[in-house]
Amino acid sequence: MRHYKQQQQAPGNQPCVVVNQLRKYNCSEMFARKLRVEYETGGQTLPAPLKWLDSFAMRSFTNDQMFDDTLPIGDGQIEIGARVPLDRLKDAMEDWFRRKGYIAKDSHLNIVELRAGSFSK
Repeated sequence: MRHYKQQQQAPGNQPCVVVNQLRKYNCSEMFARKLRVEYETGGQTLPAPLKWLDSFAMRSFTNDQMFDDTLPIGDGQIEIGARVPLDRLKDAMEDWFRRKGYIAKDSHLNIVELRAGSFSK
């Protein structure tokens, strides 16, 4: 059987990845939990940039498999697996963002779990 990856467009403009001719995976089915991640600066609440979220998702500083189930989608948007606890995610993400100099020592993140299957714009 020939294996290949091909980007296609799924219903609702959700990208999918065709793994082989028999099996497709829709990104909306990857992780059931959708989160909005925001930070505060200068009295404003802003979405965490995708660059920051990617940096967190790609790092290996904790060696904790729990955070393998994180998928940044866009600015302020991340999907996570069922076994990722929000409190530990928030603490680890704040710690990483401070180490990278993205947020100040006294800044905090706001992480809100959204209704399953949707991101608010």
